[in-house]
Amino acid sequence: MIPFLDLKKINEPYEAAFQEKLKSVLENGWYILGKEVETFEKSFAEYCQSKYCIGVGNGFDALVLIFKGYIALGKLKKGDEVIVPANTYIASILAILEADLVPVLIEPRLETYNINPELIPEKITSKTKAILAVHLYGQLAEMQKINEIAEKHDLIVVEDAAQSHGVKINKSQNKNSKFQNYDVTLSGVEESQSASAFSFYPGKNLGCLGDGGAITTNDEKLAKVLFSLRNYGSEKKYHNEYVGINSRLDELQAGFLNLKLPNLDSDNEKRRAIAKRYLSEIENDKIVLPFWDLSRNHVFHLFVIRTENRAHLQECLAQNNIQTIIHYPIPPHQQKAFSQWNNLSFPITEKIHREVLSLPISPIMTESDVNFVIKTLNQY
Repeated sequence: MIPFLDLKKINEPYEAAFQEKLKSVLENGWYILGKEVETFEKSFAEYCQSKYCIGVGNGFDALVLIFKGYIALGKLKKGDEVIVPANTYIASILAILEADLVPVLIEPRLETYNINPELIPEKITSKTKAILAVHLYGQLAEMQKINEIAEKHDLIVVEDAAQSHGVKINKSQNKNSKFQNYDVTLSGVEESQSASAFSFYPGKNLGCLGDGGAITTNDEKLAKVLFSLRNYGSEKKYHNEYVGINSRLDELQAGFLNLKLPNLDSDNEKRRAIAKRYLSEIENDKIVLPFWDLSRNHVFHLFVIRTENRAHLQECLAQNNIQTIIHYPIPPHQQKAFSQWNNLSFPITEKIHREVLSLPISPIMTESDVNFVIKTLNQY
């Protein structure tokens, strides 16, 4: 069996170090917002070349807190509209709603699965105040174009980086914008008009052994608010400046992340190496391969193909002991939870959700595993 993702095997090399980290945390006796969280926040900020990192409970909370942080600063208010890709995972949209904001769905590009910037201007109204750019499947959204639109219309840019740990962008792509991107581990921006939300769910490129999340930003005022909001709105114990929540990165999970962060780049390179083989060696006109320009703008959290007869292909792969997963079978606007959108039509989004299938890809896949996946797909 070639599993879609073998978390046990991925974490095996860290087992002894995890045990030592557990012992260290136990002996230290400080279990909430201690040295491990402080160390991770500093290390991850440096890795992302951001000024600030705020560890939180999970990736969903990271998004919600960013929006609530901007509300606390007066940059957003209840009822403001946030542009978001229609084909994103539902958590992106739920976070907007949780902050009492209004999602405005935009179709993606069929080639990249990321939001189509060319469609954004026509959806901007007087109520539009932010764009949520999602780096879906691990591929960087078109941040240069998104930032230019945001700059022109004075919009906040928030990045859902839950699947894109380690993505890089070249500073030369955006050198004339005040939203100047430099060669960073994420599409962070130089000005204080953006924040990025990360998830450390176990299956992510950088995953812990439970839930975990973080926010990176260069905005000092936003960071100050976020450090309070994650801790009941309190900067000083029993003094509450904001209506906050309890969403703090766990001390033990931070310790595990501290052990895994140094290997993130090498793990991403292994993913890219597998992706290159898939792209160059899978030859089957029944299968549409993902677009990639071979730069470091993709970390292949997922390798997503498309096919018109997905159920048949998935069954054939299962019969050959190749496990696949569908990310995601139902588009957000067709979910029962969003009945008010069920009559809307997003043809590209619907086609994507109807046809996508995620192949196994991870740093621990063997050459023979990759060979077999390619061979099986070519014989389909």
